[in-house]
Amino acid sequence: MTRVGLLSDTHAFWDDKYLKYFENCDEIWHAGDIGSVEVARKLSAFRPFRAVYGNIDGQDIRRIYPQINRFTTDGAEVLIKHIGGYPG
Repeated sequence: MTRVGLLSDTHAFWDDKYLKYFENCDEIWHAGDIGSVEVARKLSAFRPFRAVYGNIDGQDIRRIYPQINRFTTDGAEVLIKHIGGYPG
């Protein structure tokens, strides 16, 4: 089974503890508001990386990552989106 490290809303903040937290993960998934390409590059250099852009992300990130990322892993369908909706 794939071990996933999940995070969001890093807002361009890098903490070396990410490498410790995700040491035992097979993949890292980022659910948006990455904030900088540099953060995405560091995470993707460490582990396979899947991400979506969030509402604060600029065109540099939006050109690389989709708004919605849908895929199958270990037989499970996964959908990542930054904001899933707004309550009525």
